[in-house]
Amino acid sequence: MNDILPGIASTWRYVESIVVDVIQSYGYKEIRLPILEHTDVFARAIGEVTDIVEKEMYTFFDRNDESLTMRPEATAGLVRAGITNGLFYNQRKKLWTLGPMFRYEKPQKGRYRQFHQFDVEAIGYPGPDIDAELIIMCERMWEQLELSRLTLQINTLGSHDARASYRKALVDYFLTVKSALDEDSIRRLERNPLRILDSKNQDMEEIIADAPVMIDFLDDQSAEHFEKLKSLLDGQGIQYVVNPRLVRGLDYYNQTVFEWVTDALGSQGTVCGGGRYDSLVEKLGGRSTPAIGWAMGVERLIELYEFCGGEASKQNIDVYIVAAGHEAIAAGLSVAEELRQQIPGVIIELNLGGGSYKTQLKRADKSGAAYAVILGEDEIERQEASLKPLRTGEGQSRVAVEKLTDVLAKQLKR
Repeated sequence: MNDILPGIASTWRYVESIVVDVIQSYGYKEIRLPILEHTDVFARAIGEVTDIVEKEMYTFFDRNDESLTMRPEATAGLVRAGITNGLFYNQRKKLWTLGPMFRYEKPQKGRYRQFHQFDVEAIGYPGPDIDAELIIMCERMWEQLELSRLTLQINTLGSHDARASYRKALVDYFLTVKSALDEDSIRRLERNPLRILDSKNQDMEEIIADAPVMIDFLDDQSAEHFEKLKSLLDGQGIQYVVNPRLVRGLDYYNQTVFEWVTDALGSQGTVCGGGRYDSLVEKLGGRSTPAIGWAMGVERLIELYEFCGGEASKQNIDVYIVAAGHEAIAAGLSVAEELRQQIPGVIIELNLGGGSYKTQLKRADKSGAAYAVILGEDEIERQEASLKPLRTGEGQSRVAVEKLTDVLAKQLKR
């Protein structure tokens, strides 16, 4: 679990602000969710025969002897919140959330035990049009962030009936090569054979490559849904690769699944992924409701942003106020508040904690400020301020305090 220090935190805020602006431009509204949920919310939603539930969840019993879990993902909690608060009954909702998630994984580059995710969900929309919109939204984010080396992979898991037929075919196939399966795959064989396709064991690559593919078992409705999705993406010029092995890591998916992957971050290549989960609302106690969403790891997004040349967002000080003595500090407080009130977005730092003029000017220069405003005894007596450019080499000048806001606004081009 990592500290996000001031330098990189400003980049996080910048990148997050762009993502939020894009998401909200599509009509999605923010929802904030608790970090803790009852464990069965995730066990029922994600699936008990998954790495997340079996190995990775931070689960404990509280003082009432109830089993609680720190959220490993956001979709299950969002659906639970919608059911609890009556958000989904005869309604359609577009929602997003952002926050920390927790999984007990082996720490490595791009994968942490506390990580952060954007989560975007559309509840109550049955057709491929909403699937397309969510994917197009991602494309717009990449454009806004000037990201490259991202590839869209899509697949369909079909209807529940189609999955049942496919599941049987997978079991029959894997039984013929059972002696070559690893321990995790043998354990999943009877309860969740689709998860074998998601195995990261390189020794099983050839076995998985020869397995049946879902697309051969699709019912007509699922096939039509997938073809319409591809048509909509084609119409918007969205390039994609159909990956018949893409199943995603959670049990609740059906129909459309997709991932945006990159080759720029080593083995941790998925930046954003999601899909349909039309049975999840009913599984968690609500009425049958179609739904789709995606999740995006902020850590990996920041890594890719930096890899693609995105600069760290520096919150440089605009103006540093140099003031020595009680009267100067009092005047400085008034000047700082006036500047903040009148100049949109200006960042002002008033020297606090004492120091000579020489020391304060060194601090002003080190702060990265564009200008120093100097308030000394002479300036206060004359109701003036000395304005010293710190980055251009121009000379210092005197400005009446009442005109300081206008002068600085013009100089800062605000």
